[in-house]
Amino acid sequence: MKDRLSSIIARKGPIRRIGVIGMGYVGIPAAVLFADAPAFEHVYGFQRDSPSSGYKIEMLNRGESPLKGEEPGLEDLLQKVVSAGTFECTPDFSKIAECDAVTLAIQTPFKDKKDLLPDFTPLIAGIRNVGKYLTPGTLVVLESTITPGTTAGMAREILEEESGLVAGEDFALAHAPERVMVGRLLKNIREHDRIVGGIDDVSTKRAVELYSPVLTLGHVIPMTATAAEVTKTAENTFRDLQIAAVNQLALYCEAMGINVYDVRAGVASLKGEGITRAILWPGAGVGGHCLTKDTYHLERGVQQLGPDALDFPDGRESLYTLARGINDFMPEHMLHLTESALAQAGKTLKGAKIALLGWAFINDSDDARNTPAEPYYEAAKAAGAEVRVHDTWVDPETAPDVPPGLSKDLDAVLKSADAVAIFAGHKEYRRLVPAEVKALCACPHPAVVDGRNVADPDAWIDAGFTYRGIGRGDKNGHTFTE
Repeated sequence: MKDRLSSIIARKGPIRRIGVIGMGYVGIPAAVLFADAPAFEHVYGFQRDSPSSGYKIEMLNRGESPLKGEEPGLEDLLQKVVSAGTFECTPDFSKIAECDAVTLAIQTPFKDKKDLLPDFTPLIAGIRNVGKYLTPGTLVVLESTITPGTTAGMAREILEEESGLVAGEDFALAHAPERVMVGRLLKNIREHDRIVGGIDDVSTKRAVELYSPVLTLGHVIPMTATAAEVTKTAENTFRDLQIAAVNQLALYCEAMGINVYDVRAGVASLKGEGITRAILWPGAGVGGHCLTKDTYHLERGVQQLGPDALDFPDGRESLYTLARGINDFMPEHMLHLTESALAQAGKTLKGAKIALLGWAFINDSDDARNTPAEPYYEAAKAAGAEVRVHDTWVDPETAPDVPPGLSKDLDAVLKSADAVAIFAGHKEYRRLVPAEVKALCACPHPAVVDGRNVADPDAWIDAGFTYRGIGRGDKNGHTFTE
């Protein structure tokens, strides 16, 4: 049967026209890089004209990026390909029929982490749209992070049902997971190795043809579709595990009255042949679309195999889900530190005014998906605190689930605050002057709670603040400086 697909692809010729479904943090940079590659003629960016995201269509066709964080080179490249006529954004999914290859970059969150049921509703809608207009010889690639087994299972079934074609005989199907981080989207796509896994050898080869032209330093690593799915979920699970390890170490260092950053520097200093030290940074919590959910995709991939498929210690929680629990705890720990700092000044959470700095989950970005600031915000409000939120980067008009009154006016948020809780390492917060902040707070001993190690403890303590920081056991028990 693969001979049949090979023959169809040979008659079709090289990939020249590409469709990218999903104009977000993954789809936009991928589309403009395809559009800029001499190997390709034209790229369609497919975007639903919905009330929540339809505004992106006109913006992109003007050469304006809807991603407002710092993304070096992205808007310049977008303007270039729009001007050249090699890229256009459209809500007309029938144009999929014109494409030689279609990629899907659609979010795949979980409805409920307890039952490990992913919300594939948007992805399924995207797959159905592809299936409706699929033509023989087309390559379909899922870039979304998905539960292992999805490409060769659910996605294949839907595409075949909608198109009347057979995967591996009439069209090619593969998984090529994105490996990007906000703030470096173009660089990551060009320079990271690209994992490409087809449902068969012909599909893999065709997917390699698609991605090779946009790579500069990166190489294509071919494998099976399921192996590619596991690779993506595992690499994010491992990163989450590493963050949990250093977060737990930070909690230990606080309890023992020492500085976790001294310990971290010591651990990282051991180098040599055969020595691997991948110690990351502690913080106020893990956010973003990937790390907060990909562990559960990996877990679900195993669970779907049945209770007898996995040999594992009886009664033991998965190491990976345990790590998730530690990282999910860090916003709660930030609230404990806030409560402690307020108590030192004779105040309680109830009735306190808290300035929460940073709604985005990563510094100098507008990406607020699954921000750890949200559970802190909700818990502080439930405890009776008044919480005002500042973020220079997040646009309350377009970002989802922002708190009421999110402000870009830092002075207004800091005014009369009893506590300042730093959740993002934005450059604005690294430049805060303690004396100026204290003047705005207008109380003898305001609290500062540093979740990103951006505030010099001694400077803030000397200015009269009660200081608390993640992993700063050496400073969290300080006395007042009058």
